Amino acid sequence: MVGSVFVLLCTGSIYAFSVFAGPLASTNHWSVSAVMIAFTINAAIGPIPTIVGGIMTDHGHAKLSIVLGGILFALGFLLTGTATTLWQLYLYYGIIGGFGQGFAYSGCLSNTMRFFQDKKGLASGLITGGMGAATVIAAPIANYLIAAHSVKFAFIAMGIVYLIVVCVASLFIKVAPKPEVTKSAPATKEVNWLGMLKTRNFYLILLLFGIGAFSGLMIASNASLIGQNMFKLTATVAATYVSIYSLCNFLGRIIWGTVSDKLGRVNTLMIVYVVIALSLFVLATVHSVIGFVVGIVGLGICFGGTMGVFPSLVMENYGAKNQGVNYGIIFLGYSTAAYFAPSIASNIAASHNGNFAIAFYIAIVLAVIGLAINIFYKIVNHAK
Repeated sequence: MVGSVFVLLCTGSIYAFSVFAGPLASTNHWSVSAVMIAFTINAAIGPIPTIVGGIMTDHGHAKLSIVLGGILFALGFLLTGTATTLWQLYLYYGIIGGFGQGFAYSGCLSNTMRFFQDKKGLASGLITGGMGAATVIAAPIANYLIAAHSVKFAFIAMGIVYLIVVCVASLFIKVAPKPEVTKSAPATKEVNWLGMLKTRNFYLILLLFGIGAFSGLMIASNASLIGQNMFKLTATVAATYVSIYSLCNFLGRIIWGTVSDKLGRVNTLMIVYVVIALSLFVLATVHSVIGFVVGIVGLGICFGGTMGVFPSLVMENYGAKNQGVNYGIIFLGYSTAAYFAPSIASNIAASHNGNFAIAFYIAIVLAVIGLAINIFYKIVNHAK
């Protein structure tokens, strides 16, 4: 697990993109909305490498998926520092980095959960927590390097470090044994992706995942800009709050993952959607730094909860044997949110003098819809 966590500590720096977006735009004379497309591409192509990585993991090649992903992400990050055109930015950060992140995330998550099938929520929370914790480290370092040198230097320097960390971490990664059919995990619960697509729960979980991730992705990609534009923070102070958001993201994955082992996935998600809606309302209506802090703390914890709970929910519905591919397909919900959330928020802000309030209200409506779908899921499945 340790090796996987260190790999995700590198690839999770995607959530620090809001620290890079402004400097990238000003350095290259691009619009912020054009720069944000790179983040959208990175996250939106996730299902492709996540599914392929899932196939590799399901066939005993988790280490290959993890190491390949870590190296690709590091190279994409490094090459972004050399980009002089938008198409290069989209290729390096969006496509190469996106493929790298997807391979690493898929391999690390599915492989680790197979080691701890009796504590699936805690295991998924701990392993995905590496991604959440990444920005706690990356955001202040990136801000310092940008201020002391340049945004291009920051990408190149951090990319080199990530490459070294991945290579060292790969020495400690072990592949979990393939799941065995037991009385506690009967064959009838092992459903492949074709069988999964035929179930009602697949579509409900897909919707729940996308809605749960929407607000978190919107904040992750724009946190620094929200702090600067709506709460008048300096870039340095805003970067600090990005780290706070990421710390909450990290803690949320562990907290909600553990809670879901006790309360059940559906009951946990019930709380998560309510807190998301309340946090967004505070962010939109309380025009002070206190409102900003309360909003991003609540949303960070709940974004972490979303990422920590859904892997377990998928495994409980469809078994461990095909978890890599099954979760990779359901990851389409996350990627759909990743495609829309950052661009909707940045476009609304661009047309309202940097004000994100309307985007927050849109996300509130989605959270309420998510709560309703979750209640329906609970009723039809008699789940907890």
